[in-house]
Amino acid sequence: MDRSAALDRVETLIDTVESEPMAVPIREIWVYGDVALGLDPIDRLDVYVTKDILMRSDGNAATEFEESHGVKGIGRTVRTEWAEQFPEYIRANDGGYAAPEKCLAAHLLAADEPIHLEVCNASFDDNVTQRLKGALAQDAYEQILDPRGVCLWLDGRRGEDTMEKLRGGELPFPTLSGALEMLGMDAEEASEAADVVRSRRAEATGVSVRGDVV
Repeated sequence: MDRSAALDRVETLIDTVESEPMAVPIREIWVYGDVALGLDPIDRLDVYVTKDILMRSDGNAATEFEESHGVKGIGRTVRTEWAEQFPEYIRANDGGYAAPEKCLAAHLLAADEPIHLEVCNASFDDNVTQRLKGALAQDAYEQILDPRGVCLWLDGRRGEDTMEKLRGGELPFPTLSGALEMLGMDAEEASEAADVVRSRRAEATGVSVRGDVV
């Protein structure tokens, strides 16, 4: 993907979040990885969304949508109002419950776009730390979240200056292994982990999505 086109795509995504109801409340939108580094072109566009967890349950809607669409959890895991307006974007997990991350991906992205979407209730920085701890504990470097991120939208406010700097390639970032070293990994371990993350990314095609709860 051409880098300029990728950043245009991010702005379109932000436009959608600002103008349309979302399956769950969104607080932050970040980009991270290759697009943050100024690479052109990029293999994939990595987007991170921080969402809120719904606190109120709509049991009546859950029953109605389970009967009409065969999906559980509407009004509990995703908003009833959103599901009524955008039933074509309802997506479920393997257990048959509405999955917020899959619903957001269906709403915001086209299936053939080279975009990865991360959705979590925690902020980007907090999830980077949590994912790194989990990856080290399980010796599973593929779980690492690239820490080189840029926040472009926060609580309804766009980072216009940040986007301008991002477009101009003015934001300095270290290599992936260097960034992991800054988070506490030793040099050899960070280099190996960076190779695993890059390999995993290179294998991906089309839209991919991951949801986390921290």
